[in-house]
Amino acid sequence: MGSARLDINLNAIAENWRALDGKTGTGTETAAVVKADAYGLGSGPVARHLAAAGVRTFFVAVAEEGAAVRAAVGPGPAIGIFSGHMAGDTDLIAAHDLTPMLNSPAQMDRHLSALPGAAFGIQLDSGMNRLGMEPAEWEAVKARALEAKPWLVMSHLACADDPDHPQNAQQLAAFRGMTDGLGLRRSLSATGGILLGPDYHFDVTRPGVGLYGGLPFATALPVVQLTLPVVQCRDLLPGEPVGYSATWVAPRPSRIATVAAGYADGLLRSLSGKATLFAKGTPCPLAGRVSMDLLTIDISDLDEDPETLEILGPYQGIDALADAAGTIGYEILTSLSARYDRRYGTA
Repeated sequence: MGSARLDINLNAIAENWRALDGKTGTGTETAAVVKADAYGLGSGPVARHLAAAGVRTFFVAVAEEGAAVRAAVGPGPAIGIFSGHMAGDTDLIAAHDLTPMLNSPAQMDRHLSALPGAAFGIQLDSGMNRLGMEPAEWEAVKARALEAKPWLVMSHLACADDPDHPQNAQQLAAFRGMTDGLGLRRSLSATGGILLGPDYHFDVTRPGVGLYGGLPFATALPVVQLTLPVVQCRDLLPGEPVGYSATWVAPRPSRIATVAAGYADGLLRSLSGKATLFAKGTPCPLAGRVSMDLLTIDISDLDEDPETLEILGPYQGIDALADAAGTIGYEILTSLSARYDRRYGTA
């Protein structure tokens, strides 16, 4: 085993989708967000498995991602593009039957001129101030949009991972104010919004990180296991340093395992001196800094040298590792390297 191994449980992803789908009523469709290469796990295998589980709508960030998902799932499922109809995207949108979520009057002009009659959605800004038409912009183009019959109108919550944040209710009211009474299919919620309850569900939900085992979906099944091969082990005397800048010094006679992974593989340098790896459940602390391709691990308390050590899996999930790195589970997932030996399973 020369490369670190990333095991991805496709059935766990599908079960997480079913669990989130079960939190909404029968009149709400549960889509799946597979942007950023399915949060780093491979949009092709993930989208195919979710389509087989019953997903009929996918969302990605840009048209190029949509083309890759279309190649994976074939004709039939809808594929929404959050960035809308960007300049130069017309051929991709047409060739792969993609549905841009139009974010501005300029995008509406581009889409309706270039692809009259083609499907589109509308993204509205309900208070996040990131993407979508603001209320005055929407009011100016609403009649034209309604005449062209949008597939969906959506917005996005900024604070859904904090159920008590007042902006959730403010955005809900703003979204309703822009869309009530128009007879449009509506979507407001990603994973966090689903967990806020039925007032936020509307016609379509768009879970993302919850599919992949991340917070705020605290009861999600874990999806990934990352196992790192040990390259060599060595003994240190008290006072001997390890790694760049000699930030870790052996406090006792110590045994150090060097494993093949580092910040080039998405194990963030901020984990230096903080990360924990596991040998069959026994915690082993990172000794010193994360370097580009290697980690040095204190295995002094093990009875024998391990062949591998685990950094993600049943003993440590993506959010626990993110806490150690001072980040969020999303960044841990989307940083996972293409250098890993990826294995897709259903167990």
